[in-house]
Amino acid sequence: MRAPNEEFSLVGSLEELKAKGRVVVRGRHRPILIVFDHGGVYALDNRCPHMGFPLDRGSVEDGVLTCHWHHARFNLESGCAFDLWADDAPTCLIEVRDGEVWVKTTFGHADPAAHWRQRLGDGLAHDLGLVVAKAVYGQLAAGAQPADIVRQTALFGANNRDGWGAGLTILTALADLLPALTEEDIYLALFHGARRVAMDCDGQAPRRERAPLGSRPDPAALKRWLRRWIQVRHRDGAERTLLTAIAGGAGPAALADAMLAAATERTFADGGHTLDFINKAFECLDLIGWEHAAALLPTVVGQMAAASGAEESTEWRQPVDLIALCEDAGARLFELFDAGRTAQIWSSHAALADALLGDAPYGIVDALKAAIHAGAAPADLGQSLAYAAALRVARFGDANEHADWDTAHHVFTYANALHRVLERIGTGAIGDPVTAVRGVLHGAMALYLTRYLNVPPARIAGESGDRLDDLPADAETIRAALLDALDRQRQVDLAARLVARHLTLGHSPQAMIATLAHAVLREDAGFHSYQMLEAGVRQFAAWGGGEHGRRILVAVARYLAAHSPTERAALQTADIARRLMRGDELHQG
Repeated sequence: MRAPNEEFSLVGSLEELKAKGRVVVRGRHRPILIVFDHGGVYALDNRCPHMGFPLDRGSVEDGVLTCHWHHARFNLESGCAFDLWADDAPTCLIEVRDGEVWVKTTFGHADPAAHWRQRLGDGLAHDLGLVVAKAVYGQLAAGAQPADIVRQTALFGANNRDGWGAGLTILTALADLLPALTEEDIYLALFHGARRVAMDCDGQAPRRERAPLGSRPDPAALKRWLRRWIQVRHRDGAERTLLTAIAGGAGPAALADAMLAAATERTFADGGHTLDFINKAFECLDLIGWEHAAALLPTVVGQMAAASGAEESTEWRQPVDLIALCEDAGARLFELFDAGRTAQIWSSHAALADALLGDAPYGIVDALKAAIHAGAAPADLGQSLAYAAALRVARFGDANEHADWDTAHHVFTYANALHRVLERIGTGAIGDPVTAVRGVLHGAMALYLTRYLNVPPARIAGESGDRLDDLPADAETIRAALLDALDRQRQVDLAARLVARHLTLGHSPQAMIATLAHAVLREDAGFHSYQMLEAGVRQFAAWGGGEHGRRILVAVARYLAAHSPTERAALQTADIARRLMRGDELHQG
């Protein structure tokens, strides 16, 4: 082709094209297929938008171009796919000048960010993983901020599914981790989050909107009503009450206080998931803006109202009635808060965590009582509980069934969520020690019930004489060895030892966190793996590294290793989308 200007290049004569039917020319960034059909001349990206197979090897009939690999069919003139899973083929502008065919050799859109925002909406609406991947990549390439993609996806999820789902939790967890990720992994994180939201919404009825009350009752009344409606499973009443609080200007702390009070009306509701969903809804609003509170927060109310409580479980009733213990202890512990607040700053988090891992439920209550008396605030109790739950995972014994990993995991993610919510509420007049004590007691008893998972306890990597000297010392070599270990099954102990080695030698914790995140993002990870990773990173930050932070990341590594590797089909989709967007030729020869 010769190019008299920067935009168009000569393909050849129209008569030559008529005789050949189709030709492939080299565009500025990718091959272009030129087709003559029924008197018209058309130009498309020669790579099938599905998986890059050369479209010139396909067939044209009645204005329809068919790719012969997966039989995706495209409108020749517009490039639009008849089969939505294949995505639309980009087209180029064609001009016929004095018997010569000229093609604009670049593909593009007048407003790339707007185009890919629309395509993300299409991908989410039809659960099209490849379209979602391309749209995420396209928006990032066009300069969109990751928060914009999170916002679009979160609001889609809130409006197109009747209730908060695992997808929105995954989206928020990964969005929380974005500052720790590489550029390539930011793309993967946003893709995984959006893909899982689309999967959650596929085939679901859209959410039905409810309106706030016409009056503006005082916050204390709204909090009482919300607890009452959740207790009697009156979803509509609970949603209208929450919407009224939002419309009345209640801030994040007041809303967190009211929702925690309602959620703890049931003991360890839905195995801890209810509180985790509430916390993730708050964290999502931190990311996308609190002006969307009325759209997002009510999505968790249905689960709150429908949740089952541990009070319905035999193990919480026999041989020790833990429900009665929580009710009795809650009233007594609350009375200590006023006395404890005047004490000196409390910092015995690790000691309390050790006590919470005890084998006697009454002893656990006594330890909480002593901590409150010494000045521990509600968030302090939550931090100690979360650390104790992390140690349960770090010491998870090999003799347990594989499913028991999730038993330990549920307590940890509940405790992390409780800690985060209690931090949000704070210790001011809004905070309710009764609610805080109830939430901590529920978590502490759930932790007590998992004590068998540490019988016998696994040795924590790098401790009790495990010197780690048989492992590499170079930081990059350690991280590469960790990824290699996670490529294989049953590498729980090796993964933990590599993490411990990296941190013990003083190498960058941020680099190790990025490696653990990459290990999850390359997998077809389960819901709990995303939760475990994000909660572990949150708690690591709370403890500020050192021995305690190291143990938390060891727990994360052990859990992830127990659930790796997977098929990695999503990674392949993301890679295909990325290569197509970059202009690569996926199939040659």
